[in-house]
Amino acid sequence: MCGIMGYIGERAAIPVLLDGLSRLEYRGYDSAGVAVAHDGTVHVRKAAGKLSRLREILERDPVPGNVGIGHTRWATHGQPTDTNAHPHTDESGRFVVIHNGIIENFLPLREELASRGHRLSSDTDTELLAHLIEEEYRGDLVEATRRAVRRASGAYALVVLCAQEPHRIVAVRMISPLVVGFGQGEMLLASDIPALLPYTRDVLVVNDGELVVLTREGVQLESLEGGTVSRSRMHVTWTAEQAERGGFPHFMLKEIYEQPRALQETLMGRLDGDGPVVLEDVHLDAAFARALNKIWITGCGTAYHAGLVGRYLFERVLHLPTEADYAHELRYRDPLVRAGDLVVAISQSGETADTLAAARLCRSRGARVLAVTNVVGSTLSREADDVLYTRAGPEIAVASTKAYLTMLVGQVLLMLYLGSLRGNLRADRARQLVEELAVLPRKVQEILNHPAPVEALAREVADSEHVYFIGRGLDYAVAMEGSLKLKEISYVHSEAMPAGELKHGTLALVTPGTPVVVVLTQAHVYEKTVSGLQEVKARGARVVAVAYEDDPEIGKLADRVLRIPRTDDLLSPVLAAVPLQLLAYWVARERGHDIDQPRNLAKSVTVE
Repeated sequence: MCGIMGYIGERAAIPVLLDGLSRLEYRGYDSAGVAVAHDGTVHVRKAAGKLSRLREILERDPVPGNVGIGHTRWATHGQPTDTNAHPHTDESGRFVVIHNGIIENFLPLREELASRGHRLSSDTDTELLAHLIEEEYRGDLVEATRRAVRRASGAYALVVLCAQEPHRIVAVRMISPLVVGFGQGEMLLASDIPALLPYTRDVLVVNDGELVVLTREGVQLESLEGGTVSRSRMHVTWTAEQAERGGFPHFMLKEIYEQPRALQETLMGRLDGDGPVVLEDVHLDAAFARALNKIWITGCGTAYHAGLVGRYLFERVLHLPTEADYAHELRYRDPLVRAGDLVVAISQSGETADTLAAARLCRSRGARVLAVTNVVGSTLSREADDVLYTRAGPEIAVASTKAYLTMLVGQVLLMLYLGSLRGNLRADRARQLVEELAVLPRKVQEILNHPAPVEALAREVADSEHVYFIGRGLDYAVAMEGSLKLKEISYVHSEAMPAGELKHGTLALVTPGTPVVVVLTQAHVYEKTVSGLQEVKARGARVVAVAYEDDPEIGKLADRVLRIPRTDDLLSPVLAAVPLQLLAYWVARERGHDIDQPRNLAKSVTVE
């Protein structure tokens, strides 16, 4: 989710690092920094804000040298400040690291290092890695890095410089991407291919569990266990624009396919099958949770649809009265928010004007505000009492996909957290949900591995003037989001409603051939939803069902079925949303629209 750049060769390192980082700006970031080895020292320059601020610092205080690393950070631990910006060092300044990802055992590692006298200067998980490497160093940076990462669990792309070994750069990948570039008498390293294209088109993609050592002469590739790995480089034929999208034709499709990794990031370090969920920036106590009488959820657009799922979870599992409201309606209707209520404000950017206004109103009435957001340091995160960061990473396309899925999972985590505090969620039930959460990323990947049925369906639907989405309970919440995605980027008129509402008017609009998408995953209302399906079928509708892969009946009822892996019904929205995202994408593509920048819409709505 962040930008990494490394260089070793004959050129001055700083211009190459800054150029590479600028080519990764599309990924989004909140701070930037570089480190260059020169004259027995590693010199660090870093700053919160854009690369332009870092450039100004380097103009005033330049750094010579031909070996260096650079980083643009999207915060996950600690606010976007100069101190929290990467690179990070140990106390001596000899070991310098940059890192993408999340260290799951951040808190116990931090306590362990502090107990041994380490002085930590930042709020980040990354700084711990520099101190771990310093502890493990016995004259060999490669072995020190190998031993240090064995003590850290989580996701990381870690790059290390050492003042005592300035002739090489060491890097490790576990989940977060890393790519090596082969130049003439020089080697490069980056988190994504676009940063490398001005210098080389010959690259090697580092796999999970691999360690690389870069020198001017080439690269040494090893497993974390120490064995040599042999793999051929590849030649990139993409344009720079295509490379930014990872070879995908649009950012939206790239972000749909990033969802398994985004979910892994959201869950990282937060699940404990034998104990409570860990939410590092949520500080509710048992007394507050047990006295809690009502939850309010507020957001706009996709965030509101995520809130509909949350409302269902909190009411059905925790038996807590919960109300979900559009933020722009909540703020003007004099809501009966009281002291002791919990307000869950959801915003991908943390800057949505209506959501901020609604949260401020509720807080002025004594409610406690918990933000669910993707952006550390955003206005909403600063003003809230508690924050649950979704860790989806930068989302470029206007139509939200991975942010939505991580909002859903974030609320499941919050439900588990509150259930533990309130004592009304059985331990065995919590364990079941935790186990299913852990495998959700893999199940999303299973859906993405088989896109052909959705692509074929899109060709059938692309010429439709109207599409209707129906469902009940959690399926209705998913239908709302599926309908929004379709209208946002394909410009097909789309409407979502509870399946039971069809007969109260909308059924008059269903004519032969009208596509009706039925989301059908909730066992306790399955038969009732099938009744709605049969109503539209009787009017000649073309019925498309989103259903579990082991549902034997739906194939007899629907014209087309988009299958998803079986999961706990409470978690089905995470999976059911994915084929509907793909359907919207492929319909828009069939119709020839600008998918990443749909007309009249903006990514972050910062006006009322």
